[in-house]
Order: sequence, then C-alpha cells, then structure tokens
Amino acid sequence: MPTDTRTFLITKADRRLKDKAGKVYSVPADWENLPAGDASVTRKLKSLGATWTVQEKKGRKSFSHGVWAAKENIVEAKALVDAQRADPKHQKKLAQAKVRREEKEEVFGEDFQQAIIQFLNFAEKHQALVEQLALLVKEHAVPVGSGTVARSSSVTLDDKAALAVMAWMRHQTSSYDSTSVPRVKGARRELRRKIARQSERILAKYRTGEEVDISVCPLYKALQRANK
Repeated sequence: MPTDTRTFLITKADRRLKDKAGKVYSVPADWENLPAGDASVTRKLKSLGATWTVQEKKGRKSFSHGVWAAKENIVEAKALVDAQRADPKHQKKLAQAKVRREEKEEVFGEDFQQAIIQFLNFAEKHQALVEQLALLVKEHAVPVGSGTVARSSSVTLDDKAALAVMAWMRHQTSSYDSTSVPRVKGARRELRRKIARQSERILAKYRTGEEVDISVCPLYKALQRANK
C-alpha cells in the first residue's frame, strides 16, 4: 500500500485517511505531510515516488490538505526546487516568462474591454458612460485569480463579456449581496434571473438612447460611487 499513489477525500485524526469508498488507511510511520502552497515542490515530490494526496470537498469546491509522502522524498524535493530557483538561468527564465505573461494579459484586457463595449452597445449620447462601465467591469473580472467568468477557458470572449457585465451589475446595481436567499434548490438561480432581467431593462434605455432619470437610475448611481 505505501508504494501506491492515491487521492483521499477525507482526512481523519491520528494519521488516518479515508478514501472515496469510505475505507480507512493509516499513513506509514516514515511519512510526513507536505502542506499545500508550493506547486513546484509538490510536482517534484510526486515525481520522486508514491504520494497520498488529501482533498476535502465542500459543495462543488475541493480544498487541499497537502500531500503525504516519505520524509526523505519531501526533503529531496525541497532541496531540488531550492537549487533550481537559485540558478541564475532559472531566474532569467522566470523573468522572461513574467514579461510574456504581462504582455499577454495586457492584450487580453484590451480585447476583453472592447468585447464589453460591443455587448453594451450604448447609444452615442451615452458613450462616456460606456467607457467607464467597460473599464470597471474589466478591472473586476480580468485579474488572474479573480475566479470570474473572464478567466474561464470554456466560454467565448463575447460570452465572457456579457456574463461579466451582468455579474458586475448584479453586485453593484441591485440588492443581491444583502438579500437573504432561502436554502431551497434553484432559489438563488431564480434570484439571479430576476436581477438579470432588471439589468437588461436598465441597459436597454442606454442602448436605445432614451432619456434616463439619473436621480433614480441604479447604474448611474453605481458609476458615480465608483468615481468617488
């Protein structure tokens, strides 16, 4: 068993782990836990031999409780990664990669902002507002690690823009964040649909160019708050 590479879904006390089927295993005496947090060390450790990965599922999300492995392998993995990071060539490669990522992110941000503007499609008289709104949505959705739809690889750019706008409006122009949602299946989804319909009605006025009463318009008020 210690030579196997396995993933456990539940961790128990006293160095015992439970797999998905409910079977409990004891961690070998000469093994230690490598906490989550350093992906490079974890990858190197897994290449050196058997490991037991521990994850905890909460709803749709999985949270890592680290990786168990032979103590000597953990020590070796850390040493190998430290040596690699200390190599000047490695540092140069990291710097070059960072520049490439930043350039790529800049291009993506510009394309995303233009996609937002196209989705909004405001009338000419409201162009000043559309530029401001597009920038706010982009700044919220684009950052790496934001967890927003903009970072999803399974959605087209146009769909990302539309979803990002509706998400921003849901949080900024409605009472969604302060609304108590019943713990009933589909309740939150229905609330989001209701707010999305409200948001579409707001956007429609700006798209058609009709006069907007800025004293009561939730979108205009949200943009004014962002300017402060």
